[in-house]
Amino acid sequence: MLKVLYDSYSVNIGIINFEILQSRENNMEEINADIVVIGSGPAGQKAAIQASKLGKKAVVIEKFFEPGGNCLYNGTIPSKSLREAILDFTRFNERNFYGFKMGEVTITDLQKRLRQVIEEERNMVYRQFKKNNIRLVEGEARFEDPHKLIVVDHDYRLLHQINADVIVIATGSKPRNPHNIPFDNAVILDSTRLLGIEKIPKSMLVLGGGVIGAEYASFFAALGTEVTIIDKKDHILPMLDSEIGIHLQTSLTDIGLRFLGRKEPTNITRVGDRASVTFKDGTILEADCLLYALGRTANVDGLSIENAGIEITEKGYVAVNVLYQTNVRHIYAVGDVIGGPSLASTSMEQGRLATLHAFGAQTHEFPSFYPIGIYTIPEISSCGCTEDELKELGFHYEVGRAYHYELARAHIVGSNIGLFKLVFHSETLELLGVHVIGRGATEVIHIGQVAASFHAKIDYFIDQVFNYPTYAEGYRVAALNGYNKIKHKKY
Repeated sequence: MLKVLYDSYSVNIGIINFEILQSRENNMEEINADIVVIGSGPAGQKAAIQASKLGKKAVVIEKFFEPGGNCLYNGTIPSKSLREAILDFTRFNERNFYGFKMGEVTITDLQKRLRQVIEEERNMVYRQFKKNNIRLVEGEARFEDPHKLIVVDHDYRLLHQINADVIVIATGSKPRNPHNIPFDNAVILDSTRLLGIEKIPKSMLVLGGGVIGAEYASFFAALGTEVTIIDKKDHILPMLDSEIGIHLQTSLTDIGLRFLGRKEPTNITRVGDRASVTFKDGTILEADCLLYALGRTANVDGLSIENAGIEITEKGYVAVNVLYQTNVRHIYAVGDVIGGPSLASTSMEQGRLATLHAFGAQTHEFPSFYPIGIYTIPEISSCGCTEDELKELGFHYEVGRAYHYELARAHIVGSNIGLFKLVFHSETLELLGVHVIGRGATEVIHIGQVAASFHAKIDYFIDQVFNYPTYAEGYRVAALNGYNKIKHKKY
């Protein structure tokens, strides 16, 4: 799917008449800039745009022939678009309500949806660059020294030499591909290769119960694929509040997904047109394809960062301080290339903050309180402390819950799967954590995020009026549930 999408793109996007820089006929161009950003994903885009807002000359280097980075072409945007397309084509959310049976969905159907979304997002990046006078340079960047970069094409011909006062590394990450895994483009896959499959598999093994593995596993389970997730942990998404994790695992089981915990693979092979995995306990599992989702690595290969004296962590990420500076103070690094939290949302803010600091503008520390969104089916979003963390810290806390089956909105749309969970201090009533699973979770989480940021107490939700019927009403129901427990304890 990915190759088809790339092949369909044209450099001329017509309606905005954006010109891609071209200097290929051995005419090396020297460019001087205030800031040069390596990588045009979310982190790089926001770093460059912020520099432009400060009146600085910004240049963005992108090794692919169009901007957007992994987020746009094989990460966040295509995976979430794929999820939405699957929900629409299979009428997943209406199955229980109307009793529909899933019709046939083809890769062609899904490709068309992804192509449209990616094209719209890509054009928006072009518009933003043009609007902010950001120069886009195509080619692979390499450090010559701490202030100088060269840009070469895929045939290693020198295109540009760029001198800059500030350099931002925003090259992102890629799926981890151990050398002993026989990856191909049809059976043994990583999350990028998965987007290029030519048919929907009847069965799939997913190695890794983290975010990427859980998301894709749920997508294909919703398509009717027989999916098995295997992980060495006891359950999927172990970073979640354990109650939310159990709720998710139950929901995934209901759509036919199977989870096998405490299992470690020792050998992965392709046998004919099928994937085969042997585990430490001697068991063997086979399926039409296998998704290897056991981690990602930083995109630093080929940058020649040793020429700039930049330090790398033991795990291969670019080392930075809280200001996103590397050990070479005018060189910054943001986004997935520095490791977690590895979210597009946090990467954008990292890029903006790095540029503000680089040019001495007013800035602030990166927020310690922000939401995470996991786009499984059903989706999940969390912000703040989990119940498990508070229990370990010895906090006096209480929990308020609102199940979707208690909400009129859920009855109207025909889906009772979901839960609002508010964790709060049992004496001060201050909101400490919000965890939501179910439809709209990644949208309604921001209500709890804002409330907690202002140190709201749960009675804030009780005293407010929410639109009815809505999912957001779950905050009030959960707050009442929690408050009643405190009241009964007091009297």
